[in-house]
Amino acid sequence: MAIQLMPDDLANKIAAGEVVERPASVVKELVENSIDAGSTVIKVAVQEAGLTEIKIVDNGDGMEPDDVERAFFRHATSKIRNEHDLFHVRTLGFRGEALASIAAVSQLEIKTSTGENAGVKLVMEGGSIKERGKCDARKGTEMTVRHLFFNTPARLKYMKTIHTELGHVSEVINRLSLAHPEIRFELTHNDKPMFQSSGRGDMLQIAAQIYGNSVAKKMVKASHETLDYKLEVFAAKPEINRASRQYVSFIVNGRYIRNPVLAKAVMQAYHTLLPIGRFPLAVITIEMDPVLVDVNVHPAKLEVRFSKEKELFDAVEQLVSKALRQQRLIPEAVAPKQKKIQEKSEQQSFTFFESKPDKEPEAEPEQEQWFFDKVKETVPPMIEERQPEPEIFTESTPDTVQEFEYVATEKETEPEYAVPAMYPIGQHHGTYILAENEEGLFLIDQHAAQERIKYEYYREKIGEVEKELQELLIPLTFDFTQQESLIVEQHKTELEAVGLFFESFGGHTYIVRSHPQWFPKGFEEEIIREIVEQVMQESKVDIRKLREEAAIMMSCKRSIKANHHLNYDDMFHLLEELRTSQDPFTCPHGRPIIIRFTSYELEKLFKRVQ
Repeated sequence: MAIQLMPDDLANKIAAGEVVERPASVVKELVENSIDAGSTVIKVAVQEAGLTEIKIVDNGDGMEPDDVERAFFRHATSKIRNEHDLFHVRTLGFRGEALASIAAVSQLEIKTSTGENAGVKLVMEGGSIKERGKCDARKGTEMTVRHLFFNTPARLKYMKTIHTELGHVSEVINRLSLAHPEIRFELTHNDKPMFQSSGRGDMLQIAAQIYGNSVAKKMVKASHETLDYKLEVFAAKPEINRASRQYVSFIVNGRYIRNPVLAKAVMQAYHTLLPIGRFPLAVITIEMDPVLVDVNVHPAKLEVRFSKEKELFDAVEQLVSKALRQQRLIPEAVAPKQKKIQEKSEQQSFTFFESKPDKEPEAEPEQEQWFFDKVKETVPPMIEERQPEPEIFTESTPDTVQEFEYVATEKETEPEYAVPAMYPIGQHHGTYILAENEEGLFLIDQHAAQERIKYEYYREKIGEVEKELQELLIPLTFDFTQQESLIVEQHKTELEAVGLFFESFGGHTYIVRSHPQWFPKGFEEEIIREIVEQVMQESKVDIRKLREEAAIMMSCKRSIKANHHLNYDDMFHLLEELRTSQDPFTCPHGRPIIIRFTSYELEKLFKRVQ
């Protein structure tokens, strides 16, 4: 078959398949052009989720009459002159593909003016110019796209429902609002308002409009600057979490991007603070020299490459982690008639506090102080020398660990703890400790509390173990599938580097005669199988991750369980140990340990206050 040049109209339709996936893609490309034009107000109006009509009106710089037609040529751009410019891109658009691609698959009309003379009007259909003329001199650009994919019905049939397509349009506007809080965005659908940002540059205000006031009030802010990066983080407290990863947003030089490596950095910062299968909500903005980032690696420019990715990964993880660890992450109970998230069981319903009351009623100091003085009188005297407390929970206590130890400190030198001192007053169903102090009533999950204590202990001890091998009296035997056997043979070098030597024992059976000394007793086989799984999936072994998982397994299996009744001393020392933990708010699996009922909320529950 002879090779021939492709007609321009066909080439534009093929390009449209990459750039213009759905109405939301058109909205994204046109709004980004408006942003590049210096607009401070951008109005987006769609009919039937954009399938019938998309109209974008901005107050940007507009175009000169001679540039209007040229803008619809393939690869026509005002941003790139040479290869050097390609690696110093400071605008959202630069390749000159969008307008030509959109015009090729729609009926398009543009009105634009610089504000000095009469504007220019251009009408196009399927990429061909149908009408030229003049329009008013209002500074800015008005772009109308009608009947998208009218000449490519095969593409049109892949469009989803109106609600689905409208959801994608709304998501684009939300992302652009987060990336440019200094711009006022308006979105209407079928002439009904859907979204409007203030354009005041307040990220928390944008977050409140997108995610709701209750979420924005639970977001913490942190910033950090290095020689290469300027970072700003708005991260929701762990009690605000979602079922998917898509609620972590990255903004790089004003561009919304997806980056699985940076998303992993955020997840590591939330490590053990979120339940399994739940994901954080956060917005991370990154300002950097364009030379350090390549934005020309994805048709829709949603993915980028960083030249110093490891340094950026560490900076993001540390900043998010620091922002969270400086907060008291105790969910608060909420009285009725306030917005709430409920967790229900057969016998009870707990609600987590979404917003703090502006003012709490003053307590009766004399009665409260008398109560706390009486409680403190019952606390066992603090001792000067470190001595182990009597063993409790003997059926699940490892021989190598002393359960609770407490050392007296002078009040004036007592360290600042993330959790205040709490005095136990009872136990609910042998599962939850009830405690109290001047700040209110607390419910503590005793299993989760001891899990956190043991996890931090084991994590430290496992990390101290040298890379010595433990010889086994009786070798461990493993029966693998054929695929697993091939993986073991292929990666013997990596496995031996971490202290695992697999000997073939016939067929797909292997024996292991020794293992690293840090493997916790009773969990050896689980960890070895986990290592094989890691090698199968990633072709490497992450020792840090394995030690972490070992600490979690040990802490869970060797902690007190539900329906285990404790005496006062047991409860008191458990709370003191929890108080000295690094992260006393969640268990290693991310479940909350403590819930607080303020005096004000309790009085609302009993209708003593409004």
